[in-house]
Amino acid sequence: MIKYLENNEIDREKWDKCILNSVNGIAYAYSWYLDIIHEDWCGLVEGDYEIVMPLTLKTKYGITYFYQPYFAQQLGVFSVPVLNPEIVNRFIQAIPMHIRLMDFNLNHFNKVDPYNYQIKENTNYMLDLISDYSKLSSVYSTNTKRNLKKSEKSNLSFLKGVDPEEIISLFRANRGADLKNWNDANYATLSRLMYKVILKGMGAAYGVYTEFNELCAAAFFVKTNSRMIFLFSGTNDIARGNGAMTFLIDNVIRNNSPGTRILDFEGSNNENLARFYKGFGAQKTYYQRLKINRLNPVMKILLRLFH
Repeated sequence: MIKYLENNEIDREKWDKCILNSVNGIAYAYSWYLDIIHEDWCGLVEGDYEIVMPLTLKTKYGITYFYQPYFAQQLGVFSVPVLNPEIVNRFIQAIPMHIRLMDFNLNHFNKVDPYNYQIKENTNYMLDLISDYSKLSSVYSTNTKRNLKKSEKSNLSFLKGVDPEEIISLFRANRGADLKNWNDANYATLSRLMYKVILKGMGAAYGVYTEFNELCAAAFFVKTNSRMIFLFSGTNDIARGNGAMTFLIDNVIRNNSPGTRILDFEGSNNENLARFYKGFGAQKTYYQRLKINRLNPVMKILLRLFH
């Protein structure tokens, strides 16, 4: 039987043991990770936490809805036993009826029938680091190799252990300046998250410096469940001219191969980013975005008026 549990009813030790041992465990679904990105999360649990599904809920205009929080690309159903579409469907059907609207991402291993739900396929790119560096780098695209040569001529330095606040500052001063939907609270959450990941020994922060010792590119990775997630990065105008981010990722691949991890680029539906990730030999994968509307016809009309 699937049980709905409020946040204070969840046994975090059992929950995290499920994520650790599940066939599709991922960093985003650990209780400590969820506590930071959406502190009042709740969940669905089957058996003695053999299968779980986190629910990140909000209420607006008196309507409770299930949405995808920042810094968690995929959630959905996580299972120690082998997963199948029937299990995923049972959990979706078990989402309590007081949750009237849903717009969230399942994980790569969750598949549901598009005839039963409103589904959108999202793109991700992943690179298996099991081969040695020479083999992995041999399949880099022409453009990736060109950017690496450009970075070599620029006398760049690669450093592990960059302060997360430096990465955030680099992002905010550049690409972040154009993002209207990010606010101070989002950055504070990201900062807490990165420091927590480092405290747990699951994080790696890398930076690239110019020959004048200026940080021009930086990235943060989360390492759990045989996966290395490219969580967040920042670059400036200098990096766009000297191939610094290509240099950074190439060094990450070099330092982590051969190994048992998969480098998860965490996207992207954006064609330019997808081309960049693909340039390292990463393979395209998909995960489903699921939308469900349980509002009655009158509420649907009122909701449209508010928007």
